[in-house]
Amino acid sequence: MPVQVVAGSLSVPLSTLDLSTTSSPAEEAQRIAREEAHRPLDLEHGPLVRARLLRLGPEAHVLLLTMHHIIFDGWSRRILVRELAALYKAFCSGQASPLPAPKLQYADYAVWQRKQFQGAYLEKQVSYWKEQLAGIPASLDLPTDRPRPAIQSFNGAKLPVAFSPELTARLNEYSRVHGVTLFMTLLAGFQALLARYSNQDDIVVGSPIANRNRAEIEETIGFFANTLVFRARFSADPNFNSLIAQVKEAALGAYAHQDVPFEKLVEELQPERNLGQNPLFQVLFSFQNMPRQAFELAGLKVSFLDHGEATAKFDISAFLSETAEGVRGRIEYNTDLFDEATVKRMTEHYAALLESAMREPETSLSSLPILTEKERRQIFFEWNATGAEYPRNVGLHDLIEQQCQRTPRAIAVSMGDQQITYWQLNQRANQLAHYLRKRGVGPETLIGIFLDRSIEMVVALLGVLKAGGAYVPLYPAYPSDRIGFNMQDASIPLLITQPNFIPVLSAILSTIFDRDATL
Repeated sequence: MPVQVVAGSLSVPLSTLDLSTTSSPAEEAQRIAREEAHRPLDLEHGPLVRARLLRLGPEAHVLLLTMHHIIFDGWSRRILVRELAALYKAFCSGQASPLPAPKLQYADYAVWQRKQFQGAYLEKQVSYWKEQLAGIPASLDLPTDRPRPAIQSFNGAKLPVAFSPELTARLNEYSRVHGVTLFMTLLAGFQALLARYSNQDDIVVGSPIANRNRAEIEETIGFFANTLVFRARFSADPNFNSLIAQVKEAALGAYAHQDVPFEKLVEELQPERNLGQNPLFQVLFSFQNMPRQAFELAGLKVSFLDHGEATAKFDISAFLSETAEGVRGRIEYNTDLFDEATVKRMTEHYAALLESAMREPETSLSSLPILTEKERRQIFFEWNATGAEYPRNVGLHDLIEQQCQRTPRAIAVSMGDQQITYWQLNQRANQLAHYLRKRGVGPETLIGIFLDRSIEMVVALLGVLKAGGAYVPLYPAYPSDRIGFNMQDASIPLLITQPNFIPVLSAILSTIFDRDATL
C-alpha cells in the first residue's frame, strides 16, 4: 500500500541571473517573476520549492521563492519570513542556525488528520455541513458583461478597495455593540450586495480560514488552510441587524466544524459539476486582521515585489484587511465575465451599502440605497435634464399629427406585444373626436376616461383633445365611492370606457353613464 517517504535532507539550488545590463532591469525582473509563477513544479519528484536570485544592479537584487500551494499557505509565509531573517542574521555573523529543532513536522499532522477523520467524529462534522448546505442554489447568477465560457479559464485582474477611516470606525463600533467580529459585519454586507446584484434570496460564499486552531501547529510550515462555506438567506427581506445575527450563527457553526477539508465536503455533498465554475460557491470573501509583518534583513532594505500578475480562481474574490488608514484590500475578478468598470462600480456599491446599513440598520436590505452620490446626481439630475424648447401655442394632439405627417409608419405606442403606428394612432383619435363632436363635445366639456393603462387610453386622451374638450382620468382600481364622487363632482356628461367595465360603472352611477361611448 502507498507509504509516505520524507526526505532526510533537501538542498534547493539557488540559480542567479544578472539583469543589470538590460535596458530595464526592474521590468525584466517582473516579467521573469510572472514566468516563474506559471512554471509548474514537479509533484512526482520534487522539490516543491524553487529559488532564484536576480541581480538588478550592484546594490539591488530580487529573490524569487516559488512554492507549491500543497506545502505552503498564507500563514506559512509569516513563519518563513521570520525564520529567514533569523538565519540571515546568524549566517552573516558566522554563527550557526539559531532556530530550534521543530517539535512537529507536517507529516505528523497528516497522520493525525487521517486518524481523526473517520468514524463518529467525521460523521458528526460532515452531517453539520450536509444540513447547513442542503438545497443550496447550483450557482450565484451575477449579471455579467459576457456569457460564462464552457471551461473556466482563470483569466483575471484586480482592483484596489479602500474604505474611509470614518466608515471603518462605524463598522468597528457596530461590530462591538452587536458582539460580532469585523469579519462578520463585512461578510454580511458583502452577501447583501450579492443578493441585490443577483436578485437571489439564497447566497453562498466561500471564505478561507487558517485552520491553525491548535497551538502545536502554529509554528509549522505547511498547507493547513481550509475553505469554509457561508450561507445567508434573504427570502424574508431582513434588515441588517437580522442579517448580522444570521451571519454570526453561521460563522460560529462553521468555525466549530472547520476541520472538514473542502475537497472532502465536495465529495460528500456531490454537487452538480461543470467545467465552467467552482463547485458549491463562485464568490470568495477573505478578511485578515493579522498585523502586517515587517521583513528585515541585517544591512539590507527589503520590500515585497508585486509582479502585477493576477489570476481568478473564482468569479469574484474579495481580499480585505484592516489597516491604520481603514479597511483596505483588493477585488480579483474573472476577466472572461466582467469588465473593469463593472467591478469598480460593484466595489463602490459595497461601500455605499455598508454606509447605508450603518445609518439605518433597521431598514430592510432591499430598501437600502447602494448608489454613490455621483450616480444619484447623474440619474436624478443629469439624465433627467430633458428640458427642451417647444411651440407653446400648439397642442399635444397637433404635435402628434405633425409627427404623423413626417413618419406615418413609425411606431407611436407599444404595450407588450401590441403596437400601433403614428398613422393608426391619428386615425383612431380622429374617429373618436368626430364622434364626440357629434355628441356636443366642445370647449369646457369634461369627458371621463375610465380605462386601464393601454393603447386605447392614449387614443381616448388624444380624441378628447382633438374634439376640443378636457379629460378627467378615473382609475378603475379606486374604491367605487371615490369614483362616484369624482364623476358627480365634475358633472361629467360623457364617459369613455370599455365593455368589461360597464357592469362596475352601472352599479356606481347609471344616470350619467353613456353606454354608446365605448372603445
